[in-house]
Amino acid sequence: MTRDLPVLVVDGTRFSDLDGFAREFSRLLNGYTWRGNLDALNDVLRGGYGTPDGGWTLRWLASETSREALGHAETARRLERLLPGVDPSNRAAFEARLDAARRGEGPTLFDEIVAIVREHGPGGSEAADGILLELS
Repeated sequence: MTRDLPVLVVDGTRFSDLDGFAREFSRLLNGYTWRGNLDALNDVLRGGYGTPDGGWTLRWLASETSREALGHAETARRLERLLPGVDPSNRAAFEARLDAARRGEGPTLFDEIVAIVREHGPGGSEAADGILLELS
């Protein structure tokens, strides 16, 4: 028997880019604002940043709409914004990733966010956090 977990709902019709997703996701957090940094998202999912203790379900409504909004074009925009701060030792790999996104290839922001959330659920490296992801 599984226990009932709190359900936090992201509505994919309420945003069209990463900044909008960050606002929508932050709406779920009690007393914390996530600003779209993916490393920080990992921290939020570990707990202590306004999410329920002891596991919860992230129900992502209109996830196909979000898949498009957080697709290759938005991925390229994000990478372009980050490019000036990239360490020279990582610049070639970063630029290759940016070029791939511009061509419509490689993982998208949607893919990255989903992968991060899944790491905090069943089978993930941080499964102890107990986060279930429901895409609908």
